Amino acid sequence: MADRRPEKACEQACESLKQQDYEVAVKLCTEALLALSQAPPAQPSPAGQAQSDRIKIESLLYRIASFLQLKKYGQADEDCRHVLGEGLAKGDGSFHAVLCCMHLKGKLQIVSNVLSKSLMGESL
Repeated sequence: MADRRPEKACEQACESLKQQDYEVAVKLCTEALLALSQAPPAQPSPAGQAQSDRIKIESLLYRIASFLQLKKYGQADEDCRHVLGEGLAKGDGSFHAVLCCMHLKGKLQIVSNVLSKSLMGESL
């Protein structure tokens, strides 16, 4: 069970994006999101909630990039609404913090590269 944790699936999805295996990335991100949604509604610590939020945002970003490469625009649009709508609506800076963390770890560049390909070579 430890290997199927949401965080592990999210990390594997990032690797799939690097390898341009977009179907696998979508599958892994979906697994991570499902695992997060099925977690027991216990009183999470602020650190635990921040970790869950990070995994959710990363998974949605990876899935958006993958859906765009697979030309599944409706699904990408739906995920955009979740990641941007929920992330920015909170207003607590967590969305920005996740993006900064991804940038520092080099993960945001992977998403940017994939999105750039989807936008017909335009640089982001």
